[in-house]
Amino acid sequence: MIRRRFVMAALGAALACMTLMLAGCSGSGSYQPELKSAEVAPPVIGEEGTLRVGVNTENPPLAGMGSGKIIGIDVDIASAIADQLGLKISIVDVGSDPAAAIADGKVDVVMGIDAANADSSYWVSPSYLPTGIAVFALNADAGIPTADSDATFAAQVSSKSAWAVSNEFGESALTPTDTLKDAFVALRDGTVKYVAADAIIGLYAAHGLDGGLDVSIVSMLMKPSGYCMAVATDNADLQKAAGDVLASLAGNGTIDVIERKWLGTSVALDSLPVIGDSSSSEGGDDGDSSDGDGATANEDASDGTGDEGDTGSGDGTEDTGDEGTSGDESDGTSGDEGDGTE
Repeated sequence: MIRRRFVMAALGAALACMTLMLAGCSGSGSYQPELKSAEVAPPVIGEEGTLRVGVNTENPPLAGMGSGKIIGIDVDIASAIADQLGLKISIVDVGSDPAAAIADGKVDVVMGIDAANADSSYWVSPSYLPTGIAVFALNADAGIPTADSDATFAAQVSSKSAWAVSNEFGESALTPTDTLKDAFVALRDGTVKYVAADAIIGLYAAHGLDGGLDVSIVSMLMKPSGYCMAVATDNADLQKAAGDVLASLAGNGTIDVIERKWLGTSVALDSLPVIGDSSSSEGGDDGDSSDGDGATANEDASDGTGDEGDTGSGDGTEDTGDEGTSGDESDGTSGDEGDGTE
């Protein structure tokens, strides 16, 4: 009997100890995971314990403003990178001039660099998201449009996507819309058979319609490119550290989860047929807005709908204003900006 009481007392003590361990052994009743040790430090990064990440908040759903902070796909991916490196994260709006932000030391890395438009002043990683002008239909069996098929398209007015449709199929095939949201409404209502838009931005716009619109990408109107991460050319240590983590996130499915969170699906474009190569568009590239006459404007899916409070409060119209560096920052620990990987 004495031995049994001793065993029961020992078991009770062990359970109590385990309870304290799960509570962080602090008596607070909440478990706090142990922070990882930082894998990089100055001068590899500019600020002790923090990864400073540049994004363009005029490029939703990659990055934009929602609920008073910077959110988006790139913010979630950057948060996951910082977490794996044992760092906090500071998100900085660098506008459309990543090269200056890197050269001036304002940021350590920049997300959302289109490989097709990257310059030689910085190093770029392999792509982590695809991009390119996609042809959307209501179902995968809609078929690939041809020049002699009387195909009809909606595309946001003055965008590169609209230019590509007119160039490939003629002006009569195009129904220009004020917003990308309107283009998908036309598709839903049967006014047109296809929508032409950037693959990522288009999926976000369709996903953000009331009730969501299930669409399929049936072909491409240009050879796909990809969004990459940029780092200073002379910072080989950060290129390897952040680049290795980015590759790991792509390989272990984390980026796929983030895509599904924002777009409702993951995106793969390489196996799709390419109708025409519009990469030499006279109007410029999507995502590169301009005030100039006749220049293409940025396809913008910001319409106040979608997940995470959305990345903007506009109505889906194209923003042709200046995209200068704002320098606005949104600080926080990794995972706080856009919830990481759910």
